[in-house]
Amino acid sequence: MNSNMKRIIASFLLVILAFIVQTCIFPLLPFLAVYPNLMVILVFSFGFIRGSAWGMGYGLIAGLLMDLSSGGPLGFHTLIFIWMGYVNGICTKYYYEDYITLPLVLSALNEVFYNFYLYVFGFLVRGRLNFGYYFINIILPETIFTVVTTLILYRLFLYISRKLEEMEKRRDTTIV
Repeated sequence: MNSNMKRIIASFLLVILAFIVQTCIFPLLPFLAVYPNLMVILVFSFGFIRGSAWGMGYGLIAGLLMDLSSGGPLGFHTLIFIWMGYVNGICTKYYYEDYITLPLVLSALNEVFYNFYLYVFGFLVRGRLNFGYYFINIILPETIFTVVTTLILYRLFLYISRKLEEMEKRRDTTIV
């Protein structure tokens, strides 16, 4: 099995694991009123670390999983996650491995934008106009929790990405 296939399989497994934790485990924890959005963290992190193409790939898988589990229209989450992966991939040129400030800012911006997207197309179009309540009780706590979780998970995702790159380089040097 070549290293690119290993990277794709590892990426797919990461998305599946994040999806299972976010949709099956977090809701069972009674002390969590809101919980971090692992799918947003995953898509923006790998878009930022690996570039737009990888970010869009993660966004496609994450979005399809979220669409299939939500029971809403197919493509609702997929659209926002693919867009998120693409835009964060553009920021790759500002990527520095030990620079944590930009990933934290991107985490907050992505989470706020994702929740605003959900509000506009999930609530506002149905006549629910109380944005202040939605912002204070959902967007703000979830954003804070997601940014704090990003401190841990971003380093883990960076480590995984480095290890997969090392495997690719090792394979490439053994062939030549």
